[in-house]
Amino acid sequence: MSKQKLLSGKRYKILIVIVTAIVISFFFPKGESLESEVTVGSIWIQDDLIASFSFPIIKQPETYKNELEKAKNSIYPVFISDDTEVKNNFDSLNQLEKQMREEFPLIRKNKKKLSDVFSFLFENTKETFFSISEKNFQYLHQYFDEVRRVLAEVKQRGFLDLSYDEISKNIITIRTGNVDRIDNKFHFLNRSLAAAYTENYFNKKPYRAEIKRALIELSTYYLVPNLKFSQRLTDEELEIIQHKVSKYAGIVNENERIIAKHDRVNADTKLKIDSYKIAKGEAIGEGGLFLQWLGKFLHILSILILPSIYIFLFRKGIYKNNLKITIFAILILWVALVTFLFNQISIPDGARLLIFIPTVSMLMTIIFDSRVGFYSTVITSLICGALRGNDYPFVIMNIIAGVLSVYSVRDIKNRTQIFRSFLFILLGYAVTIIAFGFERFESWQKIIVELSFAGTNALISPILTYGLLIFFERIFKITTDLTLLELSNFDRPLLKDLARKAPGSFNHSLTMGTLAEAAAEIVGANPLLARVGAYYHDIGKTISPNYFVENQLTTTNIHEEISPEESAKIISDHVLQGVEIAKEDQLPQEIIDFIPQHHGTTMIKYFYDKAIKLYGEEKVDSAKYRYPGPKPQTKETAIVMLADTCESAVRSIPEPDIEKVENLISNLINERISDKQLDESPLTFGDIRKIKNVFGSILLGQHHRRIRYPKQEEMEKSE
Repeated sequence: MSKQKLLSGKRYKILIVIVTAIVISFFFPKGESLESEVTVGSIWIQDDLIASFSFPIIKQPETYKNELEKAKNSIYPVFISDDTEVKNNFDSLNQLEKQMREEFPLIRKNKKKLSDVFSFLFENTKETFFSISEKNFQYLHQYFDEVRRVLAEVKQRGFLDLSYDEISKNIITIRTGNVDRIDNKFHFLNRSLAAAYTENYFNKKPYRAEIKRALIELSTYYLVPNLKFSQRLTDEELEIIQHKVSKYAGIVNENERIIAKHDRVNADTKLKIDSYKIAKGEAIGEGGLFLQWLGKFLHILSILILPSIYIFLFRKGIYKNNLKITIFAILILWVALVTFLFNQISIPDGARLLIFIPTVSMLMTIIFDSRVGFYSTVITSLICGALRGNDYPFVIMNIIAGVLSVYSVRDIKNRTQIFRSFLFILLGYAVTIIAFGFERFESWQKIIVELSFAGTNALISPILTYGLLIFFERIFKITTDLTLLELSNFDRPLLKDLARKAPGSFNHSLTMGTLAEAAAEIVGANPLLARVGAYYHDIGKTISPNYFVENQLTTTNIHEEISPEESAKIISDHVLQGVEIAKEDQLPQEIIDFIPQHHGTTMIKYFYDKAIKLYGEEKVDSAKYRYPGPKPQTKETAIVMLADTCESAVRSIPEPDIEKVENLISNLINERISDKQLDESPLTFGDIRKIKNVFGSILLGQHHRRIRYPKQEEMEKSE
């Protein structure tokens, strides 16, 4: 498929609409039937709702979450009482005492210290138990008994394998076999307290300092926790207790009335209605699921057809450009995706106001126009309301806030004006939130919460609009009115260059801008585009400005010294050179189009006539004396062509009056029509008649007669 077909083909347009509808249809809540959304405080206006089958009542997500959290908090960290390692350490201690007694004769015979024999057992200590001298050896059993006693006391108190800070709760579970005991963690020792307990125990004994150090070090070496934390058992307890929390608040039996006609919906009945809808969705088979999805698809497709018809009938510029239709689809899909994601998470109901529909409204208005912005607001609100379970209040809130945001940017003059929308969006949401709140007898607390979310939306929407607008302008090469306003600034390099190098052409462009803007406004074209296009239409004249009469400050005409062919080529080349300059400066294509199209394929008549006089008509190739084109394709480029022709000609009238100006304008425009220069533009004869009137009034005003000052003739001749 060629690029041209891709950008304008009908198949691609249909594909965009169908794919968009298919994607959005998958964003609907799965398994739920799509009756109207009910809200607490509203009146049930349908017939009595009778359960066609028994079903469980599903708890509110927040209630279920709170119950789970409460159950989770009732579970304490599980510590296993395990004395195995403690017993092993007692055995090791007894073995050490026995070995020391057996080695003692050998030590005495070789006259070695005990520490020389047994220091390898205590590599992590500097002062060891083996500093005991021979005369203290008789007390060896007593010393070991003291160590065993303090280790037994620590075991009896309970020694935790975690510090207090590492245990998340103050209450813990001690599991001994199959028996659990709940106690405070501070009733047990941790490592630092166990070491302090041991040290304090021996410091109270009447032993020499070196003996105390040795006993403390030996005891500390054999200290091991007998209460060990089990993450696995703790997790198992959590899982068990959470499974015990029911997701259901009760059951509705078959043929039981859920709610009667004209009853007010309260929190309990809403739970039953919502549960019934979910149960109905789960009860249908595969065939029913397909039919339900088909209904969703047709639901969205019918909504999307409305703007499609509008664009086809009234916005041909958008209809012919599939890139612009793609932007429309992207924005709708984006806001539908945001709505889908909000539906997937458990959040306060008021958070639905953070779905930034006003952002879409403002973007569509700035990129296209206010009417497209209005249609987009209605369409996106309906689609998102459908995804929210046919939430009518949500639809109305966003339509009002979105439409107000459209009005706030419909005549935007600069980018900072986007932020003016904050007040309009906030006002739209505030009025509807309060209105629906009063209707439903909502509490002030809930109304204030919703107003807070609405204020956040009103604050963030303009920021999102600003950022996304730059994205669409750059990626999709979209020319918005903001872009045009920036290009109309006379500080732009190209316009400054034109004013400096070709002042006559610059002034001519300014006058044309005024003419084009006024004419475009009266025939329903884009006035700003026409004015900016007029500003840039002659930028090619900056290459050789002196070859154009409006820039010649002397009476000498350079063209008198060269052939008509060369003159015609120089004149026509300013179009091609202008296009190259515009592309180098990365001007939008909409502006570049004005450069070749404002001349179309018209004849460079002055030099063509000159060539005929010199060479004879039969020897002159008329194709060499025509501009390369193309002819004007839009109303704006056609208006600039007519403005260029009329402004230059009227300027040359020595003593302009109403009749001369109107006749000249009429004849020049008729000449362009006869030359078929306007055949490819959408201008009608009614438009042309209006353009003639506008041009006449403006040009007469600019070239009105003035009274000559006294002695002005003398002042003109000498200083």
